[in-house]
Amino acid sequence: MTGTIAHLSAAGLFLLLTHFGISSTPLRAALVGRLGEKPYLGLYSLVSALAFWWLVAAYKAAPHVPVWPPAGGLAWVPVLLVPVALFLLVAGLSTPNPTSVGQEKLLTGDREPVRGILRVTRNPFLWGVGLWAVAHMVPNGDLASLILFGTLALLALGGSVLIDAKLARRLGAAWDRYAANTSNLPFAAILAGRQSLVWREIGWWRPALALLLYGGLLHLHRMLFGVSPLPW
Repeated sequence: MTGTIAHLSAAGLFLLLTHFGISSTPLRAALVGRLGEKPYLGLYSLVSALAFWWLVAAYKAAPHVPVWPPAGGLAWVPVLLVPVALFLLVAGLSTPNPTSVGQEKLLTGDREPVRGILRVTRNPFLWGVGLWAVAHMVPNGDLASLILFGTLALLALGGSVLIDAKLARRLGAAWDRYAANTSNLPFAAILAGRQSLVWREIGWWRPALALLLYGGLLHLHRMLFGVSPLPW
């Protein structure tokens, strides 16, 4: 099966099952009870890394099967969306977040947990990954790319919903209060009047860093991935 679409599909399915089938089910609690929290996290990280490696290796070996023609205008989609995705990634990684591993205690502390990018979405990192993946699906237009980036988009965006549900079960009323003042879908809480955008909490260094990373990726993309991301 190596070097086939079926092999790539199996790798994508394995990645989704290792995440959704373990971390978002009662199996996680059973494994933590047997192994302990830190050994479980170590084992889970190892399995996740292997799953990602398999997916990327299977993608590199997969045949090119066109689904739609890579029209020149489609190349503008990642050019325009990836900077937004990188901003969400940078802001998500640099902002304390109750949905991150080991940070649930932020909901019970004295400090207001809803700050910065969390006013836009309570899962900024996952939305950044999802937006990046969707942006790369559009211009490629081949079956292998749709499977690769579709898997990553489903992992990120579906994961944001499952993480919310898991924390709602675990944290109860503390999560309910937090969820009432935030939204998973970006800007939904702001548009509903439940939240407001406070730019000073985000600062200018986060978008500046995102643009710096974006420039570096544009410059190195051909060397790293063998294709230029620029429409021209």
